Amino acid sequence: MKTRPLLTILGTSILTLTLATVAGCASTEDRQGTGEYFDDAVITTKVKAAILADPTLKVSEISVETFENVVQLSGFVSSKEAANQAVTVARDVAGVKSVRNNMGIR
Repeated sequence: MKTRPLLTILGTSILTLTLATVAGCASTEDRQGTGEYFDDAVITTKVKAAILADPTLKVSEISVETFENVVQLSGFVSSKEAANQAVTVARDVAGVKSVRNNMGIR
């Protein structure tokens, strides 16, 4: 009859550990959850690939970061037209909510 309390303690421990793990993966206002981080990483990769595929842009000049589906472009490009083209290319990628242009012209 002592196995019943042991099973209760074990079950409670497993439930507590599971809840703590799920809470640790949840997102907050300034921190992403695991799934959101993965989604943003995919968007970043797609934007970089789209910039690379555009013959008028140099992917080595443009940094791409994504947070909550908002893409930030930074770095230095050769002209205002190149910056505008990079923004247009990034906006056309599936999943991008908006694009922030922090690129400079040199």
